[in-house]
Amino acid sequence: ALLKTLEEPPTRVVFILATTEPHKLPATILSRCQRYDFRRITSKSIARHLEKIALANNVKVDKAALDLIARLSDGALRDALSILDQCISTGSNDIKYEDVLTITGVVNETFIASFAESLNKKSVSECLYKVNTLFMEGKDISQFVLELIIYYRNLLICNTVEDPSQIIEASEEALEIMKSQARSLDRNFIINIINELSGLEASLKWSSQPRIMLEVALIKICSINPGNVQENYAYEGVKTEPAAGPVSAELKAAQKLNKS
Repeated sequence: ALLKTLEEPPTRVVFILATTEPHKLPATILSRCQRYDFRRITSKSIARHLEKIALANNVKVDKAALDLIARLSDGALRDALSILDQCISTGSNDIKYEDVLTITGVVNETFIASFAESLNKKSVSECLYKVNTLFMEGKDISQFVLELIIYYRNLLICNTVEDPSQIIEASEEALEIMKSQARSLDRNFIINIINELSGLEASLKWSSQPRIMLEVALIKICSINPGNVQENYAYEGVKTEPAAGPVSAELKAAQKLNKS
């Protein structure tokens, strides 16, 4: 019945089928449709479109504010329009970078870079002081953790590829700071931080004490040493070579029992 309807639709009717899993559609359906794959929109394209909308509404928006909204939308124009609408609804005809930060609860790039620098030095006291600043300013802890994960992802890219500007969407000044920090960091250390923060982000959704959970996670990260990093990867299933040295009789017996 569906195939018959698609082949001979009613007059003046066009069916639009939308899905995020096209591979699950049967070939009999796909063969009767014109397929259009929608891709993520680049931040630059989103910023240009937002600028046109702002001008049409007689609203002036700083370039830095447009870039921030575009980055926060994560490739979704609808989300970008929602953020812009929140900014316009404040009644101001001149939207600044700081206004977007206030409305979205996001911290600025300078604070993120400074926070990462303290975490890279494993300075527990500096990290906790900065968390207190976040809390007193009423910032969203969950959003901050997400921003921190993205920042360390960028550090990992800077640590791995020769030209990170092709992958990372950031200003030249911010990119240079990331490159400088990435050069002094071990790649495994960055990966371990991303893993810890990702686990924290998932837990914050169900927690009534996000500040405490963030502080505990930061203290845990600052206490990590290279030996702990190796143990964490071994726990995830990566095989590591056993330490050289004499093997006790008990260990030999256990190994023999496991083989049998």
